Amino acid sequence: MKVLKWIGIVLLAIVLLTYFVGIPYLREQTKKYSPEKTAQYSNKGVELEVTYCSPYKKDRKIFGGLVPYGQVWRTGANEPTTFTTNREIEIAGTRLAPGTYSLWTIPNPDQWIFILNEEVPDWGVTLMSGGEKTSRDPESDVVNSIVAAGELTAPQEQLLLEFRANNSGLYLSLSWDQTEIQVPINY
Repeated sequence: MKVLKWIGIVLLAIVLLTYFVGIPYLREQTKKYSPEKTAQYSNKGVELEVTYCSPYKKDRKIFGGLVPYGQVWRTGANEPTTFTTNREIEIAGTRLAPGTYSLWTIPNPDQWIFILNEEVPDWGVTLMSGGEKTSRDPESDVVNSIVAAGELTAPQEQLLLEFRANNSGLYLSLSWDQTEIQVPINY
C-alpha cells in the first residue's frame, strides 16, 4: 500500500512540475523565435487590441506552403491571436459585442475567410495532431467573413498585424511574405 501511495505522489509531482514549470518554459522558448506583439487602436472611447506571436519568413514559402491554402490557420504562432474590443463594433460586416475573441483565418490566393471565435484556447493547435489541426470550435464563431487578399510590392519578413486608419475608414491589416489583407472596422 505504501508503494502505491509513493507512486501516486511521484506521478502527481511530475504532473505539477510539467504544468507549472515545463509548459511556461516551453512557451518562453518558442517566443524567442516568434515574439509576442500587440497592436492597439484608441479613438472616441473605442479601445481595440490585437495580441499575437509574430513568426519570421526565413526564406520559406509562407502562403500555400508553411500556411496551406484552404485550411484554418491560428493566424500567428504559439497561443491563438486575440482580438479585444471594449465597445460594440462592426468588423468585416458583422456586429461584434465587447469582449476578447480568438482570431483565425483561412487563407486562399485571392481571398481569405476572417474568423473571430468566442473561445480563446490555451494553444492554437492540438498536440495530438502534431500541430496540424487547430483547436478552434466552429460552433463558437461570431464573425466569419470573406476579405480580399492583395499582393505587397516587397516581401514582409515578419508577420505584422496593425490598425490602419485612412480616408476610407479603419482597417485591421495583416501582412506577411507577399500577401496583405485588410479587414474593415466601423464603430
